[in-house]
Amino acid sequence: MPSPMALKVKLTRPELKRQREALVRYERYLPMLKLKQQQLQLAILKVQQERARAQREMDRSREQFERYEAVLRDRAGLDVPALARPAGVHTRTVNVAGVNMPVLESVEFEPIDYSLFATPAWVDRALADLRDLERRRAGLEILQRQHRLLGAELSKVVQRVNLFEKVMIPRSSEIIRVIRIYLGDQMTAAVGRAKIAKSKLKEAGPYSGQAATDVPEAPTP
Repeated sequence: MPSPMALKVKLTRPELKRQREALVRYERYLPMLKLKQQQLQLAILKVQQERARAQREMDRSREQFERYEAVLRDRAGLDVPALARPAGVHTRTVNVAGVNMPVLESVEFEPIDYSLFATPAWVDRALADLRDLERRRAGLEILQRQHRLLGAELSKVVQRVNLFEKVMIPRSSEIIRVIRIYLGDQMTAAVGRAKIAKSKLKEAGPYSGQAATDVPEAPTP
């Protein structure tokens, strides 16, 4: 039997009651943690799939824009890449498995401010394609943030699951076992002493001034 000093607990009935209550809490909380772990794993899988799809779409948009790169180097007086930069990225927050995550709402661009008659026709198409690329880039960055947030939360939950499953529950179970054995041994010793005392009283006879007492029953720890 492990020593009380090794477990650092008092081998008493109040401590036994406290450990039993703690064990009930741990065993009730562990399934909820495991459920959250499963929810997070499914959410991460979904985000990974969306991120892969977004990456493919962005690659296609980049390929479309590559058609204009050569002529953009020869443009005169018009900064198409600057016009394609987002003026703002708007998101909203959703809760997934207890994690607050950003979701892309829209990507805002500055109004087009150049003469449609004084610029080549390909500029409009190039600007539209480049802005589409920037929208997809913003969406991909949001998905990457979602993945990081979900991954960080999953790491915490896995640590808690391991703590409860491998440390807290086994420790409380072992403490309960040790205390029950200790209290059982104490009660057995007390019953033995009572039997010896009763036997001595009987040997002393009825005029010893002491009445024989019943031996106490040992309650279950």
